[in-house]
Amino acid sequence: MAGEWKRTKSIEQSIRDTQDPEHQLKKNLGALDLVIFGVGVCIGAGIFVLTGQAAATNAGPGIALSFLIAGVACGLAALCYAEFASTVPVAGSAYTFTFATMGELLAWIIGWDLILEFTVGSAALATSFSQYLAVVLQNTPFAIPDAIATAEGGWINLPAGLLVLGLTIVLVTGIKLSSGINIIVTCLKVVVVLVVIIVGLFFVKVANWVPFIPPAQEPADTGGSMLHLPVIQGLFGLEPSVFGMGGIFAAAAMVFFAFIGFDVVATTAEETKNPQKNLPIGIFGSLAIVTGLYIAVSLVITGMQNYKDIDPEDGAPLATAFVNVGLPVMGSLIAIGACIGLIVVCMILFMGQTRVGFSMARDGLLPQWLAKTNPKYGTPYRFTIITGVIIAIIAAFVPLSTLAELVNIGTLSAFVLVSIGVIVLRRTRPELERPFKVPFVPVLPIISAIICFYLMLNLNMDTWIRFLVWLAIGLIVYFAYSRKHSRLNTPAEVAVP
Repeated sequence: MAGEWKRTKSIEQSIRDTQDPEHQLKKNLGALDLVIFGVGVCIGAGIFVLTGQAAATNAGPGIALSFLIAGVACGLAALCYAEFASTVPVAGSAYTFTFATMGELLAWIIGWDLILEFTVGSAALATSFSQYLAVVLQNTPFAIPDAIATAEGGWINLPAGLLVLGLTIVLVTGIKLSSGINIIVTCLKVVVVLVVIIVGLFFVKVANWVPFIPPAQEPADTGGSMLHLPVIQGLFGLEPSVFGMGGIFAAAAMVFFAFIGFDVVATTAEETKNPQKNLPIGIFGSLAIVTGLYIAVSLVITGMQNYKDIDPEDGAPLATAFVNVGLPVMGSLIAIGACIGLIVVCMILFMGQTRVGFSMARDGLLPQWLAKTNPKYGTPYRFTIITGVIIAIIAAFVPLSTLAELVNIGTLSAFVLVSIGVIVLRRTRPELERPFKVPFVPVLPIISAIICFYLMLNLNMDTWIRFLVWLAIGLIVYFAYSRKHSRLNTPAEVAVP
């Protein structure tokens, strides 16, 4: 019993499970679908909101470097994801990969963490959608009454709740429909972003980029609390500061939320045609596109106005930048693009959550009846409906300000485990066919894990506390339920660590 937490699920068993008719997902996605899924989930709150906030509070014009650092960290982790996803084309992403290499307990922890990450992210994005929708409809006959526009100051955030319920129906109906909607909306978002970059270039003042990396300075009054400062400052006794190189890395940890698209791409492995070829294309293609767009947008917004003039509480900093230079029409266009874009981001995060939970239920770590797929649509409809109702309730009744950091710490912890897992699987199963291989193993995976963990240390102390509390609850659930109900309690299914 003492070694149960170390038991692993073999690659062969993971693949056999995908062939069970009652727990089988349909293969509908090609390389283009995956690239667009990745781009679709990335172009959302990150590019429309976090760019301005991180520039104003941590990095100044150097926010472009923050996006580059976050992109490099993601690129290294993407190499590891691509090797795993092409070798183990099974739903569940980091959860499945960890189960195959480092054992059931660590797999449970990362799966539990990913469920929180995607649930909170979906609810937060639904709330952001509602806020943008209120801006778009303001001063029109369709303006949303305050009582139903927000849970903060009103009774209910009705648009956010209805959005999630509508997306639940879409996801139950089938992933191909979800992909079709994503293709249309993502194309619209990319057009909006390109227009922002092209038009914004005409209003850029080079003087606003000087100094490109503002000198470090003391942060605003935090009430004597270290909870809202990066944990690395407390661990190493560093003087609390913002901007400077420390601010660049803190901003990189903040905007990491914008790069979780390829993580969601990996959760669709089981629904991908020719995953050995198409998954690496989807992962690297989406990452390259959004990194370039983010750097360009960050340079435009900090060039159009001085970073000191950006309001960190502004929920639409890109739109405000154009309004301030006398282009309110562009501001309205951006607001509409953000509103539409957030729908798709919410949908894809929601989809990622259902695939991770589906895999955990199929393994018995959650009730197995949740893993049954719809005989017509081939989707995990039970888990989707239940979690859809939960997310809708959270979005409708809980006022959510910024949950990006809680999502970031979960994503980064997954990246650390996946990076280490590549090294472990290379040693334990060297004979496995690997259509895509990470070069320079173990050097690159080690560098990936170190960079991701360093970015985790640049997140605030209160984010770490919430993260650890959630993990403690997960451990209680594991030892009280999941360990006993795991399918690996059947001796024939246990792999030797």
